[in-house]
Amino acid sequence: MKLDSSVAAVVTGGASGLGEATVRALAAHGVKVAIFDMNADKGEAVAKDVGGVFCKVDVTDDATVEAGFEKARAAHGQERILINCAGTGFAAKTASRDKTTGETKSHPIAIFEKIVQINLVGTFRCIAKSAQGMLSLDPMEDGERGVIVSTASVAAVDGQVGQAAYSASKGGVVGMTLPIARDLMNDGIRVNTILPGIFNTPLMNAAPENVKAALAASVPFPKRLGNAEEYASLAVEMCRNGYFNGEHVRLDGAIRMPPR
Repeated sequence: MKLDSSVAAVVTGGASGLGEATVRALAAHGVKVAIFDMNADKGEAVAKDVGGVFCKVDVTDDATVEAGFEKARAAHGQERILINCAGTGFAAKTASRDKTTGETKSHPIAIFEKIVQINLVGTFRCIAKSAQGMLSLDPMEDGERGVIVSTASVAAVDGQVGQAAYSASKGGVVGMTLPIARDLMNDGIRVNTILPGIFNTPLMNAAPENVKAALAASVPFPKRLGNAEEYASLAVEMCRNGYFNGEHVRLDGAIRMPPR
């Protein structure tokens, strides 16, 4: 897909981190970008910087997702690109024992469900709504109508201790990539997923320097954390390269996560 001002995009989780970098990368190619996020202050600021539009959206809520697409399309027209970066995490063992008291407990089911609702169901909700809109577009010269890129994690494959909920949600994103690509193949809509490793995001920036240094040293090469711009570069390439379809790709410096 040629990226220019004739193309509109929606980026969920676009107010910060991987999403913000992707918003800026698409805008640098002239793409008209709408940001879906819960953080209105940051989202509005990024949208102003790139000449885009901010839509306050909770990906777990049908009404705000619908309203977000309506606002984005009113401003820029039907999007040809959807990038799913909205997500969150949580760590808890399936069952555990307190080393001091011997008391046992199980993983809170409500939290497990919340992580899956945000990371997996929220991603699918936005894909389904966006793809429905893309069906209304005239195909481009190569028959393409649109492209969708989602964000999973290396935890989808290398889940660590305490990551059952997170790994399940991200594994689901990987698992649905190919069937969605097949659902949409006759309509010229491509679907891919990125599995980031350990990235230098606002969440990671809150960690102590010694922790970040240890994580960076665990990466085979290069021995550093990933930069959000590197994620954005791959997302942009997945949009531009018309033969990139039905694929999930690790972006992780060759790391394979240990049990803990």
